[in-house]
Order: sequence, then structure tokens, then C-alpha cells
Amino acid sequence: MAEDGTDTYIEVCSKSDIWIGEMEAFKVGRHNVLVVNVDGEFRAYDGRCPHQGRPLIHGELEDGVLTCRAHQWTFDVRSGNSINPSAQCLRRFPLRIEGDKVMVAEQPDQAGATAHRHNVGNLT
Repeated sequence: MAEDGTDTYIEVCSKSDIWIGEMEAFKVGRHNVLVVNVDGEFRAYDGRCPHQGRPLIHGELEDGVLTCRAHQWTFDVRSGNSINPSAQCLRRFPLRIEGDKVMVAEQPDQAGATAHRHNVGNLT
């Protein structure tokens, strides 16, 4: 975070680097971040599954549903909410587009991080 309290954004790629229906992993500050392009809209999430921290980049993205390869947990990448099991969510990172540049904040969205921490302990 910048000294003035605003998020610091890092350029991770250009819009044309991630086609519709694809995803890519990037190191942003201290975090592994997964950037997805769903229907032409970009989203950024923690690159690790909330279940056991496995890299989500090794999963499958189909029709806006991300499936973790390790244990088949599924997430709606439009919202970050889990499909199976329910009551989980991916931790969202703020993302903005500047021209053709995809920019991701160095820190996750605090509301998403709170929901993530709250829910992880509910399931094993």
C-alpha cells in the first residue's frame, strides 16, 4: 500500500495476453495471483485454493467455472464464490485496466480476505 493509504497496482500483462476463457498466474508483491478473463472481463484472485493452498493455475477453467485439480473444488470466477462446496470464496485482488495494461493491486481486497478467513475453518 502506498504511503497515502491507496493501493499500489502492478502491471502483470496486457489484455491480449489472456484470451477469453483463459487464466494466468503472476507474482504480485508477496502474493501468487490468478488472473482470469471471463467473457472479456478480467478478475484477479489469490492463486491458491482456500482448501489446501494448491495452485489454482493447474486447475481447469470452463464456462466461468474454475475447478481445483487437487480435490475438485469448484468456483464461479465471476464472483469468486464457491460452487462445491458452498460457503467458501476465493480472495479477490483489486484489478484495473489502464489502456491495454492489466494492473493488479499488491494487497487483496479486505472484504474478500475476511470472508475467506471466516469460511476456511468451517470445512475440512
